[in-house]
Amino acid sequence: MKITTIGLGYIGLPTSLMFAKHGADVVGVDISERTVDFLNSGNVPIEEPGLEAYLNKALSAHKFKASLTPEAGDVFIIAVPTPNVAGEFGCDLTYVKKAVNGILPLLEKGNIVIIESTISPRTTEDVIKPLIEKEGFQVGEDIFLVHCPERVLPGNILYELVYNNRIIGGVTGKCTAKGKEVYGTFVKGELLGTAASVAELSKLMENTYRDVNIALANELVQIGARLDIDALSVIEMANKHPRVNIHQPGPGVGGHCLAVDPYFIAAEVPEEAKLILRARQINRQMPDFVIQKVLAIMAENQGETITILGLAYKGNVDDTRESPAIQIADKLKALTNYQIRTFDPFVASSSANSLESALDESDLALVLTDHDVFEKIPQKIIARMRTSILFDTKNCVKETDAFNKSYNLGNISIFK
Repeated sequence: MKITTIGLGYIGLPTSLMFAKHGADVVGVDISERTVDFLNSGNVPIEEPGLEAYLNKALSAHKFKASLTPEAGDVFIIAVPTPNVAGEFGCDLTYVKKAVNGILPLLEKGNIVIIESTISPRTTEDVIKPLIEKEGFQVGEDIFLVHCPERVLPGNILYELVYNNRIIGGVTGKCTAKGKEVYGTFVKGELLGTAASVAELSKLMENTYRDVNIALANELVQIGARLDIDALSVIEMANKHPRVNIHQPGPGVGGHCLAVDPYFIAAEVPEEAKLILRARQINRQMPDFVIQKVLAIMAENQGETITILGLAYKGNVDDTRESPAIQIADKLKALTNYQIRTFDPFVASSSANSLESALDESDLALVLTDHDVFEKIPQKIIARMRTSILFDTKNCVKETDAFNKSYNLGNISIFK
């Protein structure tokens, strides 16, 4: 089986290499010449455990190559970005349409076209299917069109690609069956056959569910701050109920999925998506809530320097897409005269190159990402701070006794 994958980012590249590992001949296509050269030389442009080893094995076995142009094959996988429409909240299909149009001249009867990119409901049937049929093919008979959304966690992608259940959404029953054949080459989880439109909306609702639950936790933080009640303790107690699972609050919601996907639903049916939009509003306001508390802490202690620990949107990855930490850092730089330092061991744009230099003579350690390296900050490093104050918005620092003062989203109510 020969597979051509369009898009070699956080999803397209691991997916391509997983197919290569299981015997497929894979051509990975990207618009970036630098990315193509980087991959063909055996280097990966993203931080993901095990990925570089997979790449080099695939290159050695001649099962994978990166290219700027697509090639004919048996299966075409579209894994390109789908950002929000500029200035709006809908799904920008520019890259998806360009990718589909790019493979149309290569299509032959019997080919399978799989859309892995996250897309708005009914896109596969109402947008992509007509593009293919305009070329004279009958979808479901000549070409088999499937939406198969990714469901993986950065930092554990290679494992989850294999063991997670996979939704296979075909435009027709035959399309679904063909999609199952493709992913059956390596997926050990259940292959869940359904309609393309159901697959599209299911993917969006998976992330929307989590965004709404986080919004509930973040709203609880604000309620607790007003009523002087520890919100983290409330969540701990509430989650002792066998049917309650409140998520953990934080400085906001980032990543390409949770911070973006709910809008793809709301843009299609804004009148019906009231709760979804309200949850998005709550989570988008959390960076401002954190900044308000930071300014209060700094004012009380007459501080001068803020050290932001973590720029990625989640722990132990280098992904800064939609990161609330970036938003907070940028706003603090723009709104205040404080010296703002940043340190993230995974992100090259950090202003400091070590935890020690980041905290030296600092007045506040502001934890915005739950990297493992921040769980235990050495006492000798804390001792080098001018005023050793911790504000841990991720509740990830395990030992806080060495700090003179320590705050999190549960006890921040002291600053009204």
